[in-house]
Formats: sequence, structure tokens, C-alpha cells
Amino acid sequence: MIRIEVWADVVCAWAYIGKRRVEAALRTWRGEPVEVVWRPFRIDPMAPAQAAPLAEVLRDPLVDAALQQCAPGLSAAENRVRVSEIAAAEGLGPRWGAAWRASSQDAHRLIALAHAQGGAALQDAVVEGVLRAHFTEGRDISLAATLEEVAGAAGFADGGRLLRGGGAEREVRELLLRAKAIGVTTSPTIVVGTEALAGAHAPEVIARFLADAAAGGPRRELPEEVERLRLAEALLDRSDPLGCLTLLGPLLTAHPQDRSVRLLAARAYFRSAQLGNARSTLESLAAEVPDDAYVRLVLGRVLERQGLPDAAAPHLRIARAMEPAYGRQTG
Repeated sequence: MIRIEVWADVVCAWAYIGKRRVEAALRTWRGEPVEVVWRPFRIDPMAPAQAAPLAEVLRDPLVDAALQQCAPGLSAAENRVRVSEIAAAEGLGPRWGAAWRASSQDAHRLIALAHAQGGAALQDAVVEGVLRAHFTEGRDISLAATLEEVAGAAGFADGGRLLRGGGAEREVRELLLRAKAIGVTTSPTIVVGTEALAGAHAPEVIARFLADAAAGGPRRELPEEVERLRLAEALLDRSDPLGCLTLLGPLLTAHPQDRSVRLLAARAYFRSAQLGNARSTLESLAAEVPDDAYVRLVLGRVLERQGLPDAAAPHLRIARAMEPAYGRQTG
């Protein structure tokens, strides 16, 4: 079975349009079975906890200027008309347009819970309900009551209760970090294996993308722990050391002695200015393997940052003696 991951924000109009186009592409698909799984993305992470009427928000010239970046050459108002016309052509209407600037965090939690409880079919029904509530019914999807009604209508009777209990908080937080780690920057982005298609493309483009991804053969699945480690490292490479540490948390608990996990954690501590944690981790690693030049290098840099040049000097000297290229590196 091919898994399509759709990384999207339910307050993004193109996510709803993209959903219809993915559905159209799959109606003509004749390959192996496909499972569509929705994953969270946030286009407006600063949306207030209490929703604001969108008409008022759009009168803010700063907001209007920011929205113009979505469609260069068009005013925000012109772009809204254009998107409305495209939505109508996809059968989304007759009324179209969000009424609220609403946080999508809890909606993403509900969507993740639906997949965990009932698989792709239940999740799809919840996604459809959330998008319809936001874009064609003009409802506030940040309200618990709205989401509970959406869940009930989709056949997810436990949805409201699970939301109230804090369900999927950690999962959504980690999925948002995973999106960043794999380079998702647009809603929607369709991912199959390691291949990605950004944007709500026409059904024929999506179908070709799916065919090309399928032709690449089955992807060898990595063990969950290996994938988590790689995603954490990708976050550090993207200058998000705190996100790196979030993903590393379960690995540090399950494998507290693993050198790869501890070294990555030490680097993330260093990059996030948690110098005490970085130092203690690196000193432990250096004691176990005294001839690890990289550990010596980073430990020396940590000690320098702590204002301890005399303590740093022996470690940096050893690192440079073992690996001359470390003479100017910062770790």
C-alpha cells in the first residue's frame, strides 16, 4: 500500500482545494491501494487562542501587506476573489470564505486523534468536517463545541472527550517538528516516501507525481528510533536545537547510554545555550572514549563559552592533534 501524507493547515484555503484535487486524482488511479493520511502544518501559528472576526483582521494594513506575499502581483482582496473562484470550480460552496482568524491547533489534535482511533477513513471524515465548518459554514473551529459537533457528525463520538483530556498534544507537537525536519514549508504539501509535491496542483499533476513515486519501488522503512534520530539531527541542522531535544526526549529515556543520542543531545544543549547540560554530557562521553576528537572539540568550545579558557585548552589541543581540520571549527 502507498501512503500519501498531506501536510496541510485546515485554515488554509488551498488545503481544501487540494483535498478535492487529491480525491479527483485518486478516482483515476489504477495502481496499488493508497492510504491518505493528513498531517499538521501551521500557516498562522500566532493566531490568538480566542478567534477574531476575519473581516476586522483584514482591515489591518500589516496583515493585508503580509497576505499579498501569497500571490505576488495581486492585492489581498484580488487574491481572495481568485481563490473563491477556484474553490467554486472545485464544487466548494455555494458560500465560501472563512469568517474567523482561528487557531488550528485543537483541530489538528482532533484530526490526529481520529486517525489513531479509526484510521484514514475516520480521519478523512473529520478533516472534511473541519474544512467545511471553517470555509463554507463560517464557524469558529477553535471552539471546543464546534470541534465536538464536527467529530460527532463524522462518526467520532469520543472526539470531544479525548480533546478535553489533552489527547494528541505531544503527537501534534512532534509532527509539526517532523514537518520542519523534512522541509515542509507550504500548505498543502503531498509526501510519498521521500518525494514531495508542494501546493494544490491539478489532479493530473498529482496523479503523475503518485505514479512516479510508486515507480521508484517500495521504500525501505527505517526503524522508528533511527528515523527519530535522523529527524532530530535535521532539526539541529535547521537551527532548531530545542525542537531537536524534543524529538530526542524519548530516545534519551529509552537509550540513555547510546553515544549517538547523547552526542546529538550535547550539540543541541550547546546550540541552545544549556551549557551545564552540554558540559556534563560531553565530559561523560570524553571519559568513556578519550580519543574521540570531535567530543573533545565540542567540549572545549563549551568550556570556552563558560569562560573557562584554561579548562578548554587541553581538550582543544587534543582535538587538533588528532584532527588538524578542527583547528578552526566551532562544533
